[in-house]
Amino acid sequence: MALPALRAMVGEGGFVLSAWSGLTDPDVHEALARAPFGAVCFDVQHGLHDVASVRAGIARTVQLGKPALVRLSIEDRANAARFLDLGASAVIMPMIEGVADAKAFVDAVKYPPLGARSFGPSRAAELHGYRGVLDYTEVANAETLALAMIETATALDNLGDILAIEGLDGVFVGPSDLSIALSGTCTWSPEGTVAVDAIRRIVDTAHAAGKIAAIYAASAAEARRYRDVGYRLVCVSSDLGMLKAGAAAVAVEVAG
Repeated sequence: MALPALRAMVGEGGFVLSAWSGLTDPDVHEALARAPFGAVCFDVQHGLHDVASVRAGIARTVQLGKPALVRLSIEDRANAARFLDLGASAVIMPMIEGVADAKAFVDAVKYPPLGARSFGPSRAAELHGYRGVLDYTEVANAETLALAMIETATALDNLGDILAIEGLDGVFVGPSDLSIALSGTCTWSPEGTVAVDAIRRIVDTAHAAGKIAAIYAASAAEARRYRDVGYRLVCVSSDLGMLKAGAAAVAVEVAG
């Protein structure tokens, strides 16, 4: 088994719906990976994850035949490469605002000549079934994705320049932060006109640049809307959110 071909899965006409994990319990990770999601994303920035829990989550996800993604902490380039070494298929860097940020991200996660990723993918090669680390490194630049989060007004202004960077595979929209940043009044409104227009602009610009457009959706309804406007990778809800919703639904049904 090689790295799941996430790039091919989100290519022209493709679509991947990813689960979103903020909890550290391996049984929860397995439940998400066994559900009919195309991938599982582990949230280090706002979730409860650390290196150990992400390592375990990646392993379970990969062993069940699905790609694992990791949303990093801000500017955490060291762990960006480390999570790829642990077998992740994609890493998402928050708060990329311009060319310098994006280039530093690419430099950390791509092997030369695209970047300067440090060599040490023993676990990734073993987990994905490569004969050795060199077989992994031959395909890693193409098959592991670097996605820059677009969630500020500055990032939106610099979108074209960010997307033009060689080695950056695409962008990942954070609708909540983006809506707050664009509101001018610190107002959360991801479904407001300003945010919706920006979200459409981002997907169109990414596709024109030949890059991947991904986004987080708080609900199934949002996920469908983002899919319908052209996003090919959508992470939806969260493990905790689904647990709360499922628990409440059962209790309400029993109560009648």
